[in-house]
Amino acid sequence: MFTGIVQGVGKVIAIKKKYCFKQYTVEFPNHILTPKIQIGMSVSNNGCCLSVTKVINNEISFDLIQKTLEVTNFKDVQIGELINLERSIIFGQEVGGHLMSGHIFTTAKIVNILRSRNNMKMLLRPKKIESMKYVLETGFIGIDGISLTVGEVLEKTFYINLIPETIRNTNISNKKIEDSVNVEIDSYTQSIVDTTERTIKSFQSNSLNLIK
Repeated sequence: MFTGIVQGVGKVIAIKKKYCFKQYTVEFPNHILTPKIQIGMSVSNNGCCLSVTKVINNEISFDLIQKTLEVTNFKDVQIGELINLERSIIFGQEVGGHLMSGHIFTTAKIVNILRSRNNMKMLLRPKKIESMKYVLETGFIGIDGISLTVGEVLEKTFYINLIPETIRNTNISNKKIEDSVNVEIDSYTQSIVDTTERTIKSFQSNSLNLIK
Protein backbone atom coordinates (compact mmCIF):
# COMPACT_ATOMS: atom_id res chain seq x y z
CA MET A 1 0.00 0.00 0.00
CA PHE A 2 1.04 3.59 -0.65
CA THR A 3 -0.09 7.09 0.33
CA GLY A 4 0.29 9.03 -2.92
CA ILE A 5 2.88 11.35 -1.37
CA VAL A 6 5.82 11.11 -3.77
CA GLN A 7 9.08 10.72 -1.83
CA GLY A 8 11.43 11.50 -4.68
CA VAL A 9 12.04 11.43 -8.40
CA GLY A 10 14.37 8.93 -10.06
CA LYS A 11 15.86 8.81 -13.55
CA VAL A 12 15.60 5.87 -15.94
CA ILE A 13 19.17 4.87 -16.80
CA ALA A 14 18.72 1.53 -18.58
CA ILE A 15 16.04 -0.47 -20.40
CA LYS A 16 16.36 -4.10 -21.50
CA LYS A 17 13.70 -5.21 -23.96
CA LYS A 18 12.57 -8.76 -24.63
CA TYR A 19 9.44 -10.19 -26.22
CA CYS A 20 6.43 -8.82 -24.28
CA PHE A 21 8.76 -7.84 -21.46
CA LYS A 22 11.01 -5.03 -20.25
CA GLN A 23 13.42 -4.66 -17.37
CA TYR A 24 14.18 -1.09 -16.54
CA THR A 25 16.60 0.47 -14.07
CA VAL A 26 16.04 3.67 -12.11
CA GLU A 27 18.68 5.76 -10.39
CA PHE A 28 17.20 6.47 -6.95
CA PRO A 29 17.80 9.60 -4.87
CA ASN A 30 19.88 8.62 -1.83
CA HIS A 31 17.27 9.69 0.73
CA ILE A 32 14.82 7.02 -0.50
CA LEU A 33 17.34 4.19 -0.02
CA THR A 34 16.90 4.15 3.80
CA PRO A 35 15.80 1.72 5.12
CA LYS A 36 17.80 -0.45 2.72
CA ILE A 37 15.98 -1.54 -0.43
CA GLN A 38 16.10 -5.29 -1.01
CA ILE A 39 15.05 -7.61 -3.82
CA GLY A 40 11.34 -8.42 -3.61
CA MET A 41 10.31 -5.16 -1.98
CA SER A 42 7.46 -3.15 -3.49
CA VAL A 43 8.01 0.39 -4.75
CA SER A 44 5.52 2.69 -6.45
CA ASN A 45 6.85 3.77 -9.86
CA ASN A 46 4.58 6.44 -11.35
CA GLY A 47 1.86 4.96 -9.17
CA CYS A 48 2.40 1.38 -10.32
CA CYS A 49 3.38 -1.15 -7.65
CA LEU A 50 6.52 -2.92 -8.90
CA SER A 51 8.77 -5.49 -7.23
CA VAL A 52 12.49 -4.85 -6.97
CA THR A 53 14.41 -7.44 -9.02
CA LYS A 54 17.98 -6.12 -8.81
CA VAL A 55 19.90 -3.71 -6.58
CA ILE A 56 23.32 -2.21 -7.34
CA ASN A 57 23.99 0.69 -4.97
CA ASN A 58 21.34 3.29 -5.89
CA GLU A 59 20.48 1.64 -9.22
CA ILE A 60 17.24 -0.29 -8.74
CA SER A 61 15.75 -2.56 -11.42
CA PHE A 62 12.14 -3.64 -11.99
CA ASP A 63 10.47 -6.10 -14.38
CA LEU A 64 7.60 -4.96 -16.59
CA ILE A 65 5.48 -7.84 -17.88
CA GLN A 66 3.07 -7.64 -20.81
CA LYS A 67 0.01 -6.83 -18.68
CA THR A 68 1.84 -3.94 -17.01
CA LEU A 69 2.96 -2.61 -20.39
CA GLU A 70 -0.62 -2.80 -21.71
CA VAL A 71 -2.28 -1.00 -18.79
CA THR A 72 0.32 1.64 -17.85
CA ASN A 73 2.42 4.32 -19.53
CA PHE A 74 5.55 2.17 -19.18
CA LYS A 75 5.14 0.88 -22.72
CA ASP A 76 6.54 4.25 -23.84
CA VAL A 77 9.17 4.70 -21.10
CA GLN A 78 12.48 6.16 -22.30
CA ILE A 79 16.01 6.43 -20.91
CA GLY A 80 16.37 9.76 -19.12
CA GLU A 81 12.69 9.90 -18.16
CA LEU A 82 11.86 10.97 -14.61
CA ILE A 83 9.81 8.60 -12.44
CA ASN A 84 7.78 9.40 -9.32
CA LEU A 85 8.87 7.08 -6.49
CA GLU A 86 7.32 6.05 -3.18
CA ARG A 87 8.33 3.26 -0.80
CA SER A 88 5.51 1.09 0.57
CA ILE A 89 3.80 2.41 3.66
CA ILE A 90 4.97 1.27 7.12
CA PHE A 91 2.38 0.41 9.77
CA GLY A 92 1.77 3.47 11.95
CA GLN A 93 3.07 5.90 9.31
CA GLU A 94 1.04 9.04 8.61
CA VAL A 95 -1.14 8.81 5.49
CA GLY A 96 -0.71 12.29 4.06
CA GLY A 97 -2.58 11.57 0.82
CA HIS A 98 -5.02 8.67 0.48
CA LEU A 99 -4.51 4.91 0.55
CA MET A 100 -3.42 3.61 -2.85
CA SER A 101 -2.82 0.02 -3.95
CA GLY A 102 -0.50 0.70 -6.86
CA HIS A 103 -2.91 -1.09 -9.23
CA ILE A 104 -3.32 1.11 -12.29
CA PHE A 105 -6.86 1.20 -13.68
CA THR A 106 -6.10 2.97 -16.96
CA THR A 107 -3.99 5.72 -18.47
CA ALA A 108 -5.14 9.21 -19.37
CA LYS A 109 -3.94 11.55 -22.08
CA ILE A 110 -3.11 15.15 -21.21
CA VAL A 111 -5.47 17.24 -23.34
CA ASN A 112 -4.52 20.68 -22.06
CA ILE A 113 -2.19 22.34 -19.54
CA LEU A 114 -3.01 25.72 -18.02
CA ARG A 115 -0.14 27.39 -16.17
CA SER A 116 -0.21 30.48 -14.00
CA ARG A 117 2.43 31.97 -11.72
CA ASN A 118 1.96 29.57 -8.80
CA ASN A 119 -0.46 26.97 -10.13
CA MET A 120 -0.90 24.41 -12.84
CA LYS A 121 -4.12 22.86 -14.10
CA MET A 122 -4.35 19.80 -16.35
CA LEU A 123 -7.23 18.46 -18.40
CA LEU A 124 -7.12 14.66 -18.71
CA ARG A 125 -9.01 12.19 -20.93
CA PRO A 126 -8.97 8.57 -19.67
CA LYS A 127 -8.23 5.82 -22.20
CA LYS A 128 -11.06 3.80 -20.65
CA ILE A 129 -13.95 6.25 -20.90
CA GLU A 130 -16.04 3.97 -18.68
CA SER A 131 -13.72 4.91 -15.81
CA MET A 132 -15.30 8.39 -15.77
CA LYS A 133 -18.14 7.05 -13.60
CA TYR A 134 -15.57 6.70 -10.79
CA VAL A 135 -14.23 10.25 -11.21
CA LEU A 136 -16.17 12.58 -8.92
CA GLU A 137 -15.51 16.26 -8.28
CA THR A 138 -13.52 16.74 -5.02
CA GLY A 139 -12.96 12.96 -4.89
CA PHE A 140 -9.57 11.24 -4.62
CA ILE A 141 -7.56 10.06 -7.62
CA GLY A 142 -4.01 8.86 -8.20
CA ILE A 143 -2.13 10.40 -11.15
CA ASP A 144 1.34 8.93 -11.79
CA GLY A 145 1.44 8.01 -8.11
CA ILE A 146 0.41 11.46 -6.85
CA SER A 147 -2.59 11.66 -4.53
CA LEU A 148 -4.77 14.43 -5.94
CA THR A 149 -8.24 15.88 -5.54
CA VAL A 150 -10.38 15.84 -8.68
CA GLY A 151 -11.35 19.26 -10.03
CA GLU A 152 -14.13 19.96 -12.51
CA VAL A 153 -15.56 16.85 -14.18
CA LEU A 154 -16.84 16.99 -17.76
CA GLU A 155 -18.42 14.27 -19.92
CA LYS A 156 -15.22 12.54 -21.06
CA THR A 157 -12.52 14.58 -19.32
CA PHE A 158 -11.64 15.98 -15.92
CA TYR A 159 -9.32 18.57 -14.40
CA ILE A 160 -6.66 18.22 -11.73
CA ASN A 161 -5.21 21.21 -9.89
CA LEU A 162 -1.56 21.22 -8.84
CA ILE A 163 -0.01 23.26 -6.05
CA PRO A 164 3.62 24.50 -6.18
CA GLU A 165 4.78 21.79 -3.73
CA THR A 166 3.52 19.03 -6.04
CA ILE A 167 4.99 20.72 -9.10
CA ARG A 168 8.42 21.02 -7.43
CA ASN A 169 8.67 17.53 -5.97
CA THR A 170 7.26 15.31 -8.73
CA ASN A 171 7.73 14.73 -12.46
CA ILE A 172 4.44 16.45 -13.29
CA SER A 173 6.11 19.70 -14.39
CA ASN A 174 7.85 17.81 -17.22
CA LYS A 175 4.62 16.51 -18.71
CA LYS A 176 3.44 17.80 -22.08
CA ILE A 177 0.15 17.80 -23.97
CA GLU A 178 -0.47 14.33 -25.50
CA ASP A 179 1.65 12.61 -22.81
CA SER A 180 0.01 9.75 -20.91
CA VAL A 181 -0.25 9.45 -17.14
CA ASN A 182 -1.16 6.44 -15.00
CA VAL A 183 -4.54 6.61 -13.28
CA GLU A 184 -5.55 4.77 -10.11
CA ILE A 185 -9.21 5.12 -9.21
CA ASP A 186 -10.03 5.51 -5.51
CA SER A 187 -11.01 2.00 -4.39
CA TYR A 188 -13.72 3.23 -2.01
CA THR A 189 -15.39 5.26 -4.75
CA GLN A 190 -15.20 2.29 -7.11
CA SER A 191 -16.76 -0.03 -4.52
CA ILE A 192 -19.64 2.37 -3.82
CA VAL A 193 -20.38 2.97 -7.52
CA ASP A 194 -20.20 -0.73 -8.44
CA THR A 195 -22.32 -1.80 -5.46
CA THR A 196 -24.93 0.85 -6.25
CA GLU A 197 -25.09 -0.26 -9.90
CA ARG A 198 -25.51 -3.93 -8.93
CA THR A 199 -28.23 -3.06 -6.42
CA ILE A 200 -30.17 -0.99 -8.96
CA LYS A 201 -29.90 -3.72 -11.61
CA SER A 202 -31.06 -6.35 -9.12
CA PHE A 203 -34.01 -4.18 -8.06
CA GLN A 204 -34.99 -3.55 -11.69
CA SER A 205 -34.73 -7.26 -12.52
CA ASN A 206 -36.88 -8.23 -9.52
CA SER A 207 -39.44 -5.57 -10.42
CA LEU A 208 -39.75 -6.92 -13.97
CA ASN A 209 -40.21 -10.46 -12.63
CA LEU A 210 -43.01 -9.27 -10.36
CA ILE A 211 -44.75 -7.55 -13.28
CA LYS A 212 -44.54 -10.74 -15.34
